[in-house]
Amino acid sequence: MSGFSNTDTGSKPADPYTAANKQSQVSTQEKFVALDKFVGQCKFGMMTTRDEASGRLVSRCMAVAAEENRSVDYLFFTNTESHKTDELKADPHVNLAFLDSSGQWASVSGKASIETDRGLVKKHYTVSLKAWMGDLGDGTHDGSENDPRIGIIRVKMATATYAVTDQTIVGRVAEVAKGVVTGEAANVNKIREISEEEVRERRGSV
Repeated sequence: MSGFSNTDTGSKPADPYTAANKQSQVSTQEKFVALDKFVGQCKFGMMTTRDEASGRLVSRCMAVAAEENRSVDYLFFTNTESHKTDELKADPHVNLAFLDSSGQWASVSGKASIETDRGLVKKHYTVSLKAWMGDLGDGTHDGSENDPRIGIIRVKMATATYAVTDQTIVGRVAEVAKGVVTGEAANVNKIREISEEEVRERRGSV
């Protein structure tokens, strides 16, 4: 299967930014530590699912409730009666995207499952969920930890790509300015990829 190309740059890299910022000689441990730190700082991310009827991609803001298996898998609270659970039942493939105001970002691809085990729900339950679930006044659907509408979406990571930096804003601005003057790609981020093999190894080492 051929990819898309609009020109030929010969022996020179067509994407010099990625070439200058991508880090491949990094340990799996370091990759996960940096990703875990960034996701923890963001807290909120966009979960993308596919609508079964239209085939369109749909994204929603979700808060990470917890992480499992050494930060390989993510848990999110959900209302089991919401449309996203229908979408996940039809197609469990999801993408999680995290972004901060400085331009650091992370993209996590994986498969989701809908968990309704009350022990798991109670383990991570917070009273603030009542504000989102509401109390229907029937003694059952009250937004408590026993409310059957409260479930958990467990996302098992397949792969991840992210870009983080340890440079200051001033340093990044200077690097971009230098690139404008010299024509060299700005070296402002650490772009890293986590492969399926690395995910399997980390999950298996728990």
